Amino acid sequence: MSKKTIALWGAQVLLAAVFALAGFMKATQPIPDLAAMMGWPGEAPVALVRFIGAAELAAAAGLILPVLTGIMPRLTALAALGLATIQVLAMGLHIYRGEFEVLPVNAVLLALAVYVILGRRTSRSVPAA
Repeated sequence: MSKKTIALWGAQVLLAAVFALAGFMKATQPIPDLAAMMGWPGEAPVALVRFIGAAELAAAAGLILPVLTGIMPRLTALAALGLATIQVLAMGLHIYRGEFEVLPVNAVLLALAVYVILGRRTSRSVPAA
C-alpha cells in the first residue's frame, strides 16, 4: 500500500470518526444539552440542527463505504466536498458569533476534507486496500 493511500485512509477515518460523533450528537441529543456544549443549537431551528446531524452522519458513511466496497468510489470525494462546505459555513457562523477559538479546529477539518477531495477525485486513485 502506498504512502498516499495510507494518508488518504487516515484522513478519511479521522474525518468519519469526528463527523459520525458530531452528527450523532446533533441528531439525537436534546437541544438544551447541545446548546450548553456548542451554543448555536439553542438559537437554530430544531429541524436544522437535526438535518445537519443527519447530513454529517451520511457524510461519515460516504467517506468510508464507497471506497471500501468499491461501489461508486467517486462518492467519497463528494462526501468530503459536503464536509468541506459544512466547515466553510461553520467558520462563517463562528466568525459571526465571535467564537474565534473554534476556527483552528474548523480549519484542520477543512484541510483534511480538501485533501480527501483531491486524493479521491478520480476513480484511478481509489484503491480499496
